[in-house]
Amino acid sequence: MSSEKIFGMDVSKVYQLLINKAVKKGRTREEVDEVTCWLTGYSRENLDEMLGGSLTYAQFFQNAPALNEKMELVKGVVCGVRVESIEDPLMRAIRCLDKLVDELAKGKSMDKILNRKQR
Repeated sequence: MSSEKIFGMDVSKVYQLLINKAVKKGRTREEVDEVTCWLTGYSRENLDEMLGGSLTYAQFFQNAPALNEKMELVKGVVCGVRVESIEDPLMRAIRCLDKLVDELAKGKSMDKILNRKQR
């Protein structure tokens, strides 16, 4: 899928897919919200506002209050692409959220997901 197509997707629809992935594996929407807030800097209230509006996935990340500086420590493969090799900052942020939700769905503890350390 092209970057433009991903950027133009409705954030609320994509977010629901992320929630569904986590819930199928026994996790909760609250946990998806927590990793999303950690990554983007949105508060829970702001997150609900953003998801209730008509934003694209790109706008959701472009409007993020403060992307977490530890985002650079998110590594691994998602959708066949190594996250740390993505050069476009917007696409990297999007794939980082995908990776965080993947880790959540695979049973990784919230503490390990959010308290990343330099290796």
